[in-house]
Amino acid sequence: MSSDILVPLPQGAGYAIVVGLGMVFSLGMILTSFVLRRYQKEIITSEEFSTAGRSVKSGLIAAAVVSSWTWAATLLQSSTQAYKNGVSGPFYYAAGASTQIVLFAFIAIKAKQRAPEAHTYLEIIKARYGGAAHGVYIFFAFATNILVTAMLLTGGSATINSLTGMNTVACIFLLPIGVMVYTLFGGIKATFLTDYR
Repeated sequence: MSSDILVPLPQGAGYAIVVGLGMVFSLGMILTSFVLRRYQKEIITSEEFSTAGRSVKSGLIAAAVVSSWTWAATLLQSSTQAYKNGVSGPFYYAAGASTQIVLFAFIAIKAKQRAPEAHTYLEIIKARYGGAAHGVYIFFAFATNILVTAMLLTGGSATINSLTGMNTVACIFLLPIGVMVYTLFGGIKATFLTDYR
């Protein structure tokens, strides 16, 4: 790193935030999952791990939607709109982007009524349209997941690099470790609880 660039925090603070805070957060979520499992007397099966026992209430789902929707591009674009157009800029940006969430809510309700045992929309596509359409949608889902994950990791790493001077590549590899740890222990329910926090 060039010596003429001033960063507000030392490089060690970046590693402390990414690794230390990530592990503290993971331990908190593992403890939460353990307490829920112990006092709700639930046994973790593969179904429970991947669907949270189909018992997630609307508040947690709403928090997960907002958490998933608020990513680097959304924050950057809404800030840009605020700079260009004042207070109305991010409002109109969010109003336009909210359309997809409202439409998805209606589609999700209908999908739950028509296919209550389905785990993913890909299962519905395969049952309704066959193997060829299923393969196309798997490709698009996989490509979207890769692109969004890459965007989130590079955006978060660039931010931490700007604040601390931490190596961006190291940050890209270290950021997901905490998430992987608590998801391994708590499944999708731990992810929903994290979105709520």
